Amino acid sequence: MKDIESKNMDKESPILVRLFKEESELEVWKEDRTGHFALLKTYPICRWSGELGRRSRKATARRPEGFYNITPGQNEKNPKLAVLPVVRSRLPNALTALTDALARSSWSTVTARSRGCYSMTDEQISEIYALGRDAFFGGQKSFQVQAYPFKMTPQNLAKHRNNPNIAFWKMLKKGNDHFEVSKLETKVNVCEKRYVFDAQSRGGSTRPLTFSASGKCPAYEVPEEIAGA
Repeated sequence: MKDIESKNMDKESPILVRLFKEESELEVWKEDRTGHFALLKTYPICRWSGELGRRSRKATARRPEGFYNITPGQNEKNPKLAVLPVVRSRLPNALTALTDALARSSWSTVTARSRGCYSMTDEQISEIYALGRDAFFGGQKSFQVQAYPFKMTPQNLAKHRNNPNIAFWKMLKKGNDHFEVSKLETKVNVCEKRYVFDAQSRGGSTRPLTFSASGKCPAYEVPEEIAGA
């Protein structure tokens, strides 16, 4: 609470989570009183299984990469976990549904031995759970999880340029960059089997855009304040 207040935040303001596999870090960002997200705390990940890259039926031990939304009711999917402070993310989202992902997986649990999980200590996950709970109490309907293979720097992409996942990671970097320059939750859609970030109708049109995960992308533009930055 002292950290929250010192960073000009409210207890029940929205949160956002970012995960970086290679660095074994979980970041909790929280909306401050300017309406932008600021880094509240970085937690070391106790352990994660598998290798860098997307999770699939052939690589079930890998942790998912991409953009996900956590809702309050997802904790109740598994009655055995009801008494534990466990946050679950539902897979697939629109993109991983098209890339042969598993149907559902937990992204964080209280055990450090969980296969295919980002595992945290009891103390860490209790804190993270409390932050999510307070944000939901404050009216946030869901919070975004951005899961990356590593910090999305040009140097890291160059280091992994021969990895078969490089095209997917370059796509994730676009979403990362949108967040970095705006400090707002990145709006995510999927079309043509790829992520589209912060899309809006062209020319100030108020007509809503329609996205289909496997269909053709509609004509859209990115707000100039993001694209320019």
